[in-house]
Amino acid sequence: MAGGMAEQRRPRILLTGFSVFPGAPVNPTEALVGSLREAPPAIDADLKTAVLSVEYDTIAAQLAALCADFQPDIALHFGLARECKGFRLERVARNTNAKARPDNLGNMPSAAAICAGPETIASTLPLEKMERRLAAANLPVEWSDDAGGYLCNTVFTLSAAHACEGLKPAMTGFIHVPPLDTDASATGATLSLADLRRGADIILSAAVDAWSGS
Repeated sequence: MAGGMAEQRRPRILLTGFSVFPGAPVNPTEALVGSLREAPPAIDADLKTAVLSVEYDTIAAQLAALCADFQPDIALHFGLARECKGFRLERVARNTNAKARPDNLGNMPSAAAICAGPETIASTLPLEKMERRLAAANLPVEWSDDAGGYLCNTVFTLSAAHACEGLKPAMTGFIHVPPLDTDASATGATLSLADLRRGADIILSAAVDAWSGS
């Protein structure tokens, strides 16, 4: 059981998306957070959602501020990967800025490592359960062992390494998604907002079930 005494209370879940960034005038994860706020999912958990600014210098502080009073048990981080074909379940966070590119302010990270900790950290989400349920719902799903070199991997690493004050989830991981079907700049696979939300609800439900041991 993920939380030890987790059966005695509802888990606290932090779900994050990102704002737009260079090369991505529309970010589906920002729309996802908006949908979850407008119509909260029917899960046995306390859910907090946030849209993160794509800024290296402030990202750790953004996460710490979100978690100061909330201290999530589960952290689900979503981001855009324009080349993916569906819900991309990231297996591994890589503690490096080797493939970094400029953020929304034009800044680049200064250090080779993102934070103190091992070079790689595995996701602790119930990825197999999530994959089965997404596939059963006829939603596209794929696997990845490389979350890239941008803020997506940075957030995944900070969360998995418990590198931010208050952000020490028992379960954490990252899911990439393709552009929305309304994004005129998309050139590959897309998802409708309805399917993006449907998949996120499945992922949330799978995480809560894993937490409770069901």
